[in-house]
Amino acid sequence: MRMNFAITAILLTLSMTACKNEKKQQQVEMNSPAEVKKEEKKTADIADQDFIDGMTGKVWHNYLQTRMALTQDDAEGAATAAANMAEGFGEEKPGLRELAESIAQAEDIDKQRELFSELTKETGDLFAEALSGGTIYKQYCPMAFNNTGAYWYSDVPEIRNPYFGSKMLKCGEVKDTIRPKK
Repeated sequence: MRMNFAITAILLTLSMTACKNEKKQQQVEMNSPAEVKKEEKKTADIADQDFIDGMTGKVWHNYLQTRMALTQDDAEGAATAAANMAEGFGEEKPGLRELAESIAQAEDIDKQRELFSELTKETGDLFAEALSGGTIYKQYCPMAFNNTGAYWYSDVPEIRNPYFGSKMLKCGEVKDTIRPKK
């Protein structure tokens, strides 16, 4: 009887250990699209860029959020981030504030993308001149807007195309790196 009890105890211990290992493997191997989107959203929050003024830092953060929303085909998220960006410009940059407000008010994601391209053209010097730490990546998609091409800025070198989103997420290349002026 003691032998049966010992064998039962050993088998019970082994099965509990095996179940624990299985659960760990399942948790590690799970990789749903929702988890990937959560990971991409973290990218904007861990940017290593610093700016000489608070306005540009806030605008940069909201610019990245707008770009990320566009890469995820999320018109509502792009509108929210662009509205926050417009607030960040305040009275200091009325033209840029109006462009950001236009993105926030556009209901069509294609229109948002078009306006984002215009905003990118206008903010390049602002970001480059105020950058005090880190690197900004100027990226380009030659196929955007019927092959006329368009740029965007990123905090990481990996391509996440805001103009095509899920259709062609990785279409593009890094054209320039912007570093602080010494």
